[in-house]
Amino acid sequence: MTTALRLEKITADNIDLAIGLKVRPDQERLVAPVVKSLAEAYVHPGTAWPRIILDGDRPVGFVMAFFDIDFAGDGKRPDLRSGLWRLNIAAGEQGRGHGRFAVESVAAEIRRRGGTRLTTSWVPGEGGPEAFYLGLGFRPTGETSGGQTVGELELELELELELELNQPPARGTDLPGGTAS
Repeated sequence: MTTALRLEKITADNIDLAIGLKVRPDQERLVAPVVKSLAEAYVHPGTAWPRIILDGDRPVGFVMAFFDIDFAGDGKRPDLRSGLWRLNIAAGEQGRGHGRFAVESVAAEIRRRGGTRLTTSWVPGEGGPEAFYLGLGFRPTGETSGGQTVGELELELELELELELNQPPARGTDLPGGTAS
């Protein structure tokens, strides 16, 4: 992953770059195309947060978050959640940390808005993104949404983990590469 990764709001200047992003053909069944996400963002302007992921000036992905939706959707017991609605990493750009960057960026925005958990869902089964999400610390909730597995990442715990990871190792602890302090 390069240090030039950034998210940009979708505008008239970059909409064609965003729409042109395509996942691998075998992944098309797992995530909606960017154009559908942008249509949904248009009809849910107070909820959707669509962004193009750029590596320098090169488009590498698309992410769309949602904020403060009634996840139960029945109006009887509001269950307000925020999270990751869509994540599309371009076919030739996968495995380079762009997806992790996108999830971390959404988590940072949720934290900035006062949230403490990030909700997402994924298509279960072979070839799906479950291992990616579980590797980032998401845990299935036992719920489904539209036939997809719902998972959550507790952001307070992740923040504490980040702080722990950024601390210098205790004396005598092995460092990467097998050296010791």
